[in-house]
Formats: sequence, C-alpha cells, structure tokens
Amino acid sequence: MADQPIFNIIGERVALGPLRRDLIPLYARWRNDFAIQITFGNPLRPVTIEEQTRWFDGQVSSDARWFTIYEHETQRPIGTTDLFDIEYRYRACEFGILIGEADARGKGYGAEATRLMLDYAFTALGMHNVMLRVAEYNPAGVRAYQKAGFREFGRRRQSDRVNGVYYDEIYMDCLATEFESPVLSHVLAPDVSR
Repeated sequence: MADQPIFNIIGERVALGPLRRDLIPLYARWRNDFAIQITFGNPLRPVTIEEQTRWFDGQVSSDARWFTIYEHETQRPIGTTDLFDIEYRYRACEFGILIGEADARGKGYGAEATRLMLDYAFTALGMHNVMLRVAEYNPAGVRAYQKAGFREFGRRRQSDRVNGVYYDEIYMDCLATEFESPVLSHVLAPDVSR
C-alpha cells in the first residue's frame, strides 16, 4: 500500500475507511474466492480486474455508502462493508459485508464492523431501520449479525440452492431504538457536551 489508510470510524479491533483504487486487485482477489461468492448467492465464476474496476467506479459514484474494513492494529485491509438502497424518506436501508481475508474470519471482526456500520447508519445518517439478508447455510454470519444487534424477522423459504440442497434466505433487521452507539455518538457530539 502506497499510503497510510484513512480511517473514518475507529473501533477497538477494526477501523472503517473509504474504498481505495489501489486496492482494486485485493478486492478482485476477495471476489474470486468461491467460498465468499457462495455466501452472496453469486454464480461461481472468475472476476477480472476490468470487471472489478468497473464495480469500483460504479460504487464510488453510487448512493451506497462503502467502506474498506481494516484490522486496526496492523492497518491491513480485511474486507468491505456497505449500506445500500438507502431510503432517507423512510429512514431505512440494507447492509452488506464481506470479510475477504480467510485468516480474519471467525475472530469477531465481522461482528465489530457490523456494529460500526449500524452506528454509522443510525448516528450519522439518521436511519431508523437497517435490514440484511443472509443464507441459512451461513451460520457464522447469522451469529455475527445477532451479536451486533440484528434480529430475524422472516425467511424466504428454500430460495437458495447449493450443491443440490435448498436453503432459506433469512431476513434480519435492527432498529435505532434497539441500538446503543459505541463510537459516533461521542465523535459527533456538539463541542459544548464534550
């Protein structure tokens, strides 16, 4: 990495910063990991650098809010996360996350990054409801989302098919009234209350 990364939101073990053009090859490596692709219900196929560059260009100019997830101590990029389909009128959006580095999975980084994104959604953007969808065959993801504050509210039955077996798509959400800001309520407080 040429430059020290920018951190917008800093947690205990992870930090979130903007997407970076110089990380396009890394984002492409993550998207080419079939173990990751399958958790998003994507068809298993290679992704070229050109496709990843078009994805990057589309995301940085979209209304979605994308962040790179860093392991705070080492400043190593380990994944991406986003809020999309943002509806300011209804104060609702959807959430997504990808932990790209295999050795960073199962360490609680995903749950912490999810909490930081909920903090951003509720405290910075003024959202009231954040929703996600997760495949039933991704129990680690379900646990991380529950740990961060999400609750299941429904299922689309047998809508995902993997290796000839059908699985449910689980719908989860979190409300602003159910969430306590771990970081941004202090950062975004008026000077008079600091």
